[in-house]
Amino acid sequence: MPVPPRINLITLGVSDVDRSTQFYESLGWKKSDKSVEGTTFIQLGVNVLSLYPYEELAEDATVEPGVRQSFPGFTFAINADSAQEVDEIINSARELGADIPKEPEEVFWGGYSGYFSDPDGYLWEVAHNPFFPKDNNQYLDI
Repeated sequence: MPVPPRINLITLGVSDVDRSTQFYESLGWKKSDKSVEGTTFIQLGVNVLSLYPYEELAEDATVEPGVRQSFPGFTFAINADSAQEVDEIINSARELGADIPKEPEEVFWGGYSGYFSDPDGYLWEVAHNPFFPKDNNQYLDI
């Protein structure tokens, strides 16, 4: 059987679930009532973001936790309707205490983007990309 081409749940290994939950709730994201002790679930459109203790996530996957890197090698992206909305979202994240490693700017691929990071350094790009649909019910034809 082929592996289905989809992502349903993204689990972030975090150093402090309560601190990370508070951060994401401060963004206006809602902790699910289905969250359980030590694990937070947040509905993101058709996907779910899970916040789980880093060491326990490594144990569950039967891997050594290792040394945390400042850049994990991936980012998440939020598509905005305009460059102005990108600025507004980045400024809101800044006001809530997020680090801003990259201020919004025009980028080489024809859009406009910047980045904020959560308390564990996971990067969220906020971009106005006129070539990529924002609606969860649309798909990019690649």
